[in-house]
Amino acid sequence: MANAGTALPQYPLDGRVAGSAQVHIAPAGPASRLALRARPNAVVSLSKALAVKLPQKPKTSAEGTAAKTKSRRALWLGPDEWLIIDENGADLMAACRDAGGTFSAVDVSNRNTAVIVSGAAAEAVISAGCPQDLSLKVFPVGACARTLMGKTEIVLLREEEDVFRVECWRSFSAYAFAFLAEAARDPMV
Repeated sequence: MANAGTALPQYPLDGRVAGSAQVHIAPAGPASRLALRARPNAVVSLSKALAVKLPQKPKTSAEGTAAKTKSRRALWLGPDEWLIIDENGADLMAACRDAGGTFSAVDVSNRNTAVIVSGAAAEAVISAGCPQDLSLKVFPVGACARTLMGKTEIVLLREEEDVFRVECWRSFSAYAFAFLAEAARDPMV
């Protein structure tokens, strides 16, 4: 039997990189993730507990409000649904344990993984298989959406003008990464 004290997490995309002169594709670092559903009576309490104001408008995200939570983002996925990502690996379940109101929080840290697509051609590479309009006017920095890329569902976040975070289930991550790598090989990119 394996010693649980020495077991190290396995990340599905470890060591993979792809891209071209115009785009870089690499796995994101480990992060804590929380799938959050909440009724209106819990939004203020959860925002305070998680130290990130839960956005209320479609396609928006918010960064942590405290210095120690700047690596935390809340992504609006629906009228009562958010994906919380903390790149420092904070215990998000513990953070919302004492929040009031009616809500459901599920730790999806091991279900999801992410790919970072950056560079001048990042938008074009993702657009090769994503129907979302990624123009800066329609999808500005901080915009997020649950959408499709190729044959898989993703949550897409524009972190900077030329940097995107592609969140997907880890079981689809090899496909998503290969899709992006192939799109980067297109001579038009």
